[in-house]
Amino acid sequence: MVANTPTIPLLTPYKMGKFNLSHRIVLAPLTRQRSYDNVPRSHAILYYSQRTTKGGLLIAEATGVSDTAQGYLHAPGIWTKEQVEAWKPIVDAVHAKGGIFFCQIWHVGRVSNTGFQPNGQAPVSSTDKPISAPVEGMEFTPPRRLRTDEIPQIVNDFRIAARNAIEAGFDGVEIHGAHGYLIDQFMKDQVNDRTDQYGGSLENRCRFALEIVEAIVNEIGADKVGIRLSPHVNFMESGDSNPEALGLYMANSLNKYGIAYCHMVEPRMKIGAESTKFSESLLPIRKAFNGTFILAGGYDREDGNRAVEEGRGDLVAYGRLFLANPDLPRRFELDAPLNKYDRETFYTHDPVVGYTDYPFLEDTA
Repeated sequence: MVANTPTIPLLTPYKMGKFNLSHRIVLAPLTRQRSYDNVPRSHAILYYSQRTTKGGLLIAEATGVSDTAQGYLHAPGIWTKEQVEAWKPIVDAVHAKGGIFFCQIWHVGRVSNTGFQPNGQAPVSSTDKPISAPVEGMEFTPPRRLRTDEIPQIVNDFRIAARNAIEAGFDGVEIHGAHGYLIDQFMKDQVNDRTDQYGGSLENRCRFALEIVEAIVNEIGADKVGIRLSPHVNFMESGDSNPEALGLYMANSLNKYGIAYCHMVEPRMKIGAESTKFSESLLPIRKAFNGTFILAGGYDREDGNRAVEEGRGDLVAYGRLFLANPDLPRRFELDAPLNKYDRETFYTHDPVVGYTDYPFLEDTA
C-alpha cells in the first residue's frame, strides 16, 4: 500500500466568501490578444477549459469596459451585446468542469493611441502627461485629461461592464486597478497631477478607484467583486512616492465594502525578462485587508507553498506557468516537471500556437 503524500499548502481547500475552492492555485489574468475585433472567439473555450479544475478559480484576461478602454490589438471587451453573447459559451465551458470564473475589467487610459480610440480621438487619463519612453511594439499618443464632470461616465462604464459580466455568466468581476492603467493613473502621484477632488491627497487620488468599487458592489453585490492593485510596481511610468501608504489606504478603504478579495502584485514583479527584488513586503497590507488576499508576481511551486504556509496570502495567482502548463495544479501535486513557456507567442494572434497547444502531463509521458 502506498502511503499518502502530505498535501502541499497550495492544494488545500479554501473558502472565499461563498465560493468553495478546492485548491489555492489561481489562473492569473493574462492578456492573450486573440479576441479578434475585441470579440471573444471560440478558441478561448478550449484555452480556458484546459486550465479549469473543479473548485479552481480562474480570472479572465483584461476585458475592456468601453470603446475608449482599448490599447491592445484583439483584446476582448464586454460593453456590447455581441461581446456578452460571445463570452457565454466560454464561461459555460469553465462551469461545466466545476471552475469559478471572474472577469477582469479594465480601462487602459493613456496606455493607448488614437488608432484604438473612437473617431481617432486622444486616449483619456487622469493627466495630459504622455508616457515618455517607448515600449517595444507599442505606440502611445499624448492623453487628454478627463474633466471632472466626465469621470462619473467612466465609473458608469465599469458598472455596466460588471453587470454585463454577470449576464454572460461570470461568477464575479475583478477590477483592474494595477500596472499603470487608468485606475492606477489616478492613484499614483507620479502620474496624477490633478487639482480637483480626484488629485492631490491620497484620499483624492483613490477616490476614482473607490467610486468604481462602490458602483459595482451596488450593482452586482460585494461577494462577486475583487480588485487587483500594484502599489509598489512602476509599470508604464506609474510609480508612487509612498506605495505602502497607498496600499494600506486602499486595503482599509476596501474593508468598508466587504468585497471578496484583493489581488496584490508583489514588489518583485517580473517585467519582461527582468526580475527586480525589493525588501518591501505586502504583509502589512495583507494584515490590513479583511477579505481574501491573492498574491501574484513570479511565484513558483516552492514560493507559493511557503507564502500560504506562512499566511502571507490565501491564494496565489500564476501567469506564465499556468499559460504553459494547462494542468498546473496536477503538476504541482506530483511535483512534475513543467513545460517551458515561449515568450515569443504570448501576444501573437494565432488561435492555437502558444495558446492551446501546450501539452498536458499525460501527453508528454
